[in-house]
Amino acid sequence: MLAKWKQFLGKIKILRSLKARLFFIILLAGIIPSTGMRYAILQSYEDRSVSVRIADVQNQFKILANHLIIYGYLHDTSSEVVNSELDQLSNLYDGRVLIIDKNFKVIKDTYGISEGKTVISEEVIKCFKGTSTTNYDRKNGYIEITTPIVDTVVSTGAASPKPEDTGEANLAEGVILSSVSTNTIMTTLDILNRRALIVELIALVFIVAIALAMAKLLTAPFERVTQAINDVKAGFTDEQISVNDYVETEHIVDAFNQLLGRMKVLDDSRQEFVSNVSHELKTPLTSMKVLADSLLMQEEVPAELYKEFMTDIANEIERENKIINDLLSLVKMDKKAADINITSVDINELLELILKRLRPIARKKEIEIIFESIRPVTAEVDEVKLTLALSNLVENAIKYNNPSGWVKVTLDADHQFFSVEVADSGIGIPEEAQEHIYERFYRVDKSHSREIGGTGLGLAITRSVILMHRGSIKVMSEEGKGTVFTVKIPLIHPV
Repeated sequence: MLAKWKQFLGKIKILRSLKARLFFIILLAGIIPSTGMRYAILQSYEDRSVSVRIADVQNQFKILANHLIIYGYLHDTSSEVVNSELDQLSNLYDGRVLIIDKNFKVIKDTYGISEGKTVISEEVIKCFKGTSTTNYDRKNGYIEITTPIVDTVVSTGAASPKPEDTGEANLAEGVILSSVSTNTIMTTLDILNRRALIVELIALVFIVAIALAMAKLLTAPFERVTQAINDVKAGFTDEQISVNDYVETEHIVDAFNQLLGRMKVLDDSRQEFVSNVSHELKTPLTSMKVLADSLLMQEEVPAELYKEFMTDIANEIERENKIINDLLSLVKMDKKAADINITSVDINELLELILKRLRPIARKKEIEIIFESIRPVTAEVDEVKLTLALSNLVENAIKYNNPSGWVKVTLDADHQFFSVEVADSGIGIPEEAQEHIYERFYRVDKSHSREIGGTGLGLAITRSVILMHRGSIKVMSEEGKGTVFTVKIPLIHPV
């Protein structure tokens, strides 16, 4: 039931508003104490009034008890003085007075309806033992009081018998049982309650106004954050926003500014990527157009020159095809691990096949390829994608090497990861360029890269493949002294 109620409240939009919640919290914080104070004050007044009334009545009836003894009223109820006093007290307190003798018999009732009857109750019995009792009945609006009638005065010139003589120590001669109305107290309480309600309603108006103002004031920084984000979204500004009113808004703004910075980097990267793709695809086409136009402008082209131009055109087509293939590979990598095909692969055998395919290219540059396997390694990888990544590393080591140089591939593993180290004696990578080498179309030496047919996408593809395998790639290089790439991949692919 509670869950359904929360679900219902969650659907009410206004109750999900921070401003509305702050308003209700402040409103309740004002109403609850004022209401509680009103009830506390009224209750205190009621308790105090009842206590005063009881004390007043008890004093009056103690005096009456003495008169009853003096005038011997317990034996003769004809005393006009006592009867007049009884009527006066009954009218004064708008109540009823009963006089009960030692036999529990009512000898006087100011209402005149219970005379001669016997009254036996716990309160009366206690009172006969000398203990006065009081009972406040708020529901019926009266206070019941018992007062013992004790012979403590000298009557008709003779001393009253002592308790030791009667054998009835601490026993009363009779009991005054009175019921006192509390109508005046209740009337006063009603008047006070109405006035308190009026004051409370006036206070409520002020509390509502204060709650509205405070809720708006307290949520204003969040509205400024929302407005600033909307401005950025609409394109009115691309600067970082700043709302430091609260620690919470500062955290939100910091997170948004970081996101904004990341989006700017991605946007710049996208624009640069599009520009680079356009340039890279356009360059071979331009070269082919120039070659074709040169052939068309000559009427009689020698077969040797025609063959040379067609060879150049074929090379440019091959270069265009390589760029397109690399782009397609990179797009496939961007689909992340959803398309990864994990199987158990012998990494030693995989590296031997890669090096076997690349040795003819190495021999053309008189580069020696060395493979060192520390131990047999079997791992859960995507064989096709990992082959592409490692091939790019070894091929780059060959392409950017010095004549008669060397490339060394080392395979090792521990209980959790296997590592492939590709080291070369090549031209090296400048330190300032090392952090950019995984960017798409980035080239350390563009002219040299173009000469050897590089597209600037190989390392970007390699890094994407390794990240798909939850691995890492590091580079250590010194310009003119060679480069070492270290790839580290889990033996068991994380699920």
